[in-house]
Amino acid sequence: MAHSLSAKKRVRQDAKRNKINRARKSRIKTTIKQFETTLAGGDVQAADEKYKLIAARLDKTAAAGTLHKKTAARKKSRLARRLNSLKAKKS
Repeated sequence: MAHSLSAKKRVRQDAKRNKINRARKSRIKTTIKQFETTLAGGDVQAADEKYKLIAARLDKTAAAGTLHKKTAARKKSRLARRLNSLKAKKS
């Protein structure tokens, strides 16, 4: 256990940041699952809207430092590739 005041404060700050970061990551994972469900349903319009929401959330989370910016870019790229393949099949 931390003994100094600064170490105790750091423990409190870490716990608070951990809670916020986990919530952000959980929100992204939930949105990605919803996007995958929409893709499986074959609705291009709804999937496109979900993708825009995911891209915004990933960028915002990366800007806050919860995710690395290249991790966010990689996730967006992979999801966009899946969306584009669905669009190609539909047209």
